[in-house]
Amino acid sequence: MASAFILNVMFVVAQNNNSTVLSLQQAIEKGIENNLDVRQSEILMKTGKIDWNQSRLNMLPSVDGSASSGINQGRSIDPFTNSFVNQQINFSSYGLSAGVVLFNGLSMQNEAKQNAYAYEAAKMDWQQAKDNLTIQVILAYLQVLTNEDLLVQAQNQEKLSKEQVDRLVVLNNEGSIPPSDLSDLRGQYANDQLAIISAKNAVATAKLTLCQLLNIPYDANLALERIDVSQYATRYEATPDSIYKTALQEFAQIKAADLRTRSWQHALKAERGRLSPTLSLNGGATTNYSSAARSSILTGSSDIASSDYVVINGTNVPVIKTVNDYQSEKIDYGKQLNNNLYSQVSLNLRVPIFSNWSQRNRIRRVQLSLENSEIQEETTRNRLQQAVEQSYINMTTALERYHTLLEQNGAFKESFDAAEIRFQEGVGTTIDYLTAKNNLDRANLNLIAARYDYILRTKILDYYQGKQLW
Repeated sequence: MASAFILNVMFVVAQNNNSTVLSLQQAIEKGIENNLDVRQSEILMKTGKIDWNQSRLNMLPSVDGSASSGINQGRSIDPFTNSFVNQQINFSSYGLSAGVVLFNGLSMQNEAKQNAYAYEAAKMDWQQAKDNLTIQVILAYLQVLTNEDLLVQAQNQEKLSKEQVDRLVVLNNEGSIPPSDLSDLRGQYANDQLAIISAKNAVATAKLTLCQLLNIPYDANLALERIDVSQYATRYEATPDSIYKTALQEFAQIKAADLRTRSWQHALKAERGRLSPTLSLNGGATTNYSSAARSSILTGSSDIASSDYVVINGTNVPVIKTVNDYQSEKIDYGKQLNNNLYSQVSLNLRVPIFSNWSQRNRIRRVQLSLENSEIQEETTRNRLQQAVEQSYINMTTALERYHTLLEQNGAFKESFDAAEIRFQEGVGTTIDYLTAKNNLDRANLNLIAARYDYILRTKILDYYQGKQLW
């Protein structure tokens, strides 16, 4: 086994000295950075954060400003005197209004909590997307390593067959063996060459799958850092119950389901709160300007005889009146805005009396959504428990299979060594030799696959517990 591991390392180093070796951690990080599903989940999470922030900002006062300016021609109303005029008037108006809801059955507060839990659930969905990709990358990574080891094994088998063919060619030329022995070995040599072709194709396919998960161009010379498989040869310590209990606390999908249920609980409270009266405080200020606005300024006065008179001693005496003289002047723009300023403050109460039962039906819909979320949460827990139990069975089976194949490999190795010695000494037949060789070859291939299968099974159990996977 040690020699096979050394050959594996030599193969990886020799396949491309110029390529950068990609570790499992780097592969996972690159996949999370480039994967489109993960990036979409991140966008949904950021959208949820915006909704949460907006629901909190909705509790702040609202302030609006307005401004307008225009020209009236012909018969119109002077906005300064509210009288009809028949002239061109330039006018402007400005306004500022503000309002704040003082109470509405705590609907806005519960809506903010609803969106807060929804945002946290979206973060867990994002984490779940990263976790799902992580386990897929690990599977693809291990598949590449498995196929590389199988390729090394196929090359070792082909090398051994080539040595035997070369030896039998010499013996056949000397007439020391039956020609059929050489033919049998040449047939086995051809099978081993076909196995190498298949193994190379499997390596290329596995690398292609890994590159697709990482969303990078396919690189036939991609080199992966080897994993020390000896650390995974021991039995997994955790039990299914302990794994499940830990998963309930750590698994992102469980957290997301729980957070969504809490979100719907506060959504129900928010909808019920909208049946309550709404008390709001509002205020505003307005002012305007008109080019027709004029002011009269006293410039002087004079006494003049009027058409009225009084009779004094039978004589008509005119009545003297004082007449004031005024000059009309345009009122300044700023002075008009200051003089025309108007403000108001009001406390408003709105009581919902009847709205075609629309609000109560919205409450019923939210209640059903809450019940559905609770069912989904329970379903998620049940499926998690089933997945943990099945994964644990798969892990124990993989470990038992690995140890059994390890013993089988040792037995077939002894059998092949004995058959090879007998064959080289000319006391064994090609059938005995090829049978022993094929048995050992199959055992080696099965052992390689079983070793990485067990590693994958342990990674899956670590995944459920939220452990570091590299």
